[in-house]
Amino acid sequence: MTTPDIQFTNTADGTTIAHASTGNGNPLVMTPGWVSHLELVWTGNAGAFNERLARSHRLIQFDGRGTGLSDRNVDDISVEARLGDLEAVVEQLNLDSFALLGLSQWSPVAMLYAARHPEKVSKLLLYAPFCSGFIGDKRDELAQALLGLIRAEWGVGARTTMGFIHPDADREHQEVSLEFLRRSSSGDIAARILEEGMFQVDVCDVVPELQMPSLVMHRRDDNAVRWECGRQVASLLPNVKFVPLQGDHHLPEDGDSEAVLRAIEDFLGVEAPSTDTPKAVPAAAYADAPVTLLFTDIEGSTTLTERLGDAKAQELLRDHNRIVRQALSARGGSEIKHTGDGIMASFPSASGALEAAIAMQRSLAKRNEEQPDEPIQVRIGLNSGEPVRDGDDLFGTSVQLARRICDKAAPGQILASNVVRELVAGKGFLFADLGETALRGFEDPIRVYEVRWSE
Repeated sequence: MTTPDIQFTNTADGTTIAHASTGNGNPLVMTPGWVSHLELVWTGNAGAFNERLARSHRLIQFDGRGTGLSDRNVDDISVEARLGDLEAVVEQLNLDSFALLGLSQWSPVAMLYAARHPEKVSKLLLYAPFCSGFIGDKRDELAQALLGLIRAEWGVGARTTMGFIHPDADREHQEVSLEFLRRSSSGDIAARILEEGMFQVDVCDVVPELQMPSLVMHRRDDNAVRWECGRQVASLLPNVKFVPLQGDHHLPEDGDSEAVLRAIEDFLGVEAPSTDTPKAVPAAAYADAPVTLLFTDIEGSTTLTERLGDAKAQELLRDHNRIVRQALSARGGSEIKHTGDGIMASFPSASGALEAAIAMQRSLAKRNEEQPDEPIQVRIGLNSGEPVRDGDDLFGTSVQLARRICDKAAPGQILASNVVRELVAGKGFLFADLGETALRGFEDPIRVYEVRWSE
């Protein structure tokens, strides 16, 4: 991955701050986490994470004072001082409006900036945030000991933090991470930033003032910043979407980074790249293996676009995509392709496909109850067979039949072929026999069954 061109600007107190931009689209300003280095954030897991964000946005990053390529010899690294770093970068780039992503140790800075410059922050995203000191009484002695170790011997202190940041890192990943920490900052600066976050910071009073749409993401078992801290921030924000994430990795690029990226992309209204869609490798990956095929189709998508406009119609499509993909991921489905008005997927088992279809319709029904003025009605059709594989796509009669069955379904209905019904016999699914139906492109009528999902 190519490191973006690095530029420099000066803050009001004369500190030189390094910053870099890459990608095209609407600006997304991403703060550092704890310490940073613009030459190194485009390597390893962090590089892949940043590259994904830069596909859909102009990603703007910077090194905070005392770290990376910014001035290292600084006296003040408080939240107020680091706020000046962010203000200087925004001013240098003449940004009128942008989404702001605040990461963990810099989340108080991001919230303070949004409070003082609400006209500039279109959306506020916070990962593993806290608005006041995140170390409780029971961890006070441990925290003080860690700070002392970091100050006394940065190499040993950095290695100790790995147990909180990346608990299951293998030797190679651990060494790369330690090298990043050592090159990004001195032990004294790292300890001072960490100490303020642990004990001194308090911006909770400004959080309820933030009216812009906000996203809070936090992993439930984060050992560095407790999940309760993120929940507290979310409880104070008046216009928030709170996304609890699974896992115990502190850095967003480690562990299940896909869940973090999907939450960000969904909130920012970005269509996730199909190549990054999590795909199980079930029977569909093997030539001539039987699979169950599923199609979704949004009712009246063209009419929706004409009535609501492109932007609003795209929001509805993103809701559909999110609901469908969550069901696929939970039940072993593989997204084959997006058809424009729906999604084509395959499953190694008919029961998994039916469970996913039912989950989709139930989630859509719940969503429509919450947003009755803009309902999404979706048809779903299923068939099982042995499709022809060509690269990542599937073709053949079994695929065509699944598509035609989907076309025959009414909005909010799930239809399945007889072969699907027979494959799940005795597994508790409820079917209604709709009889033989003529389908376009098929000479003989096909017996079709409705899958009951609302009972």
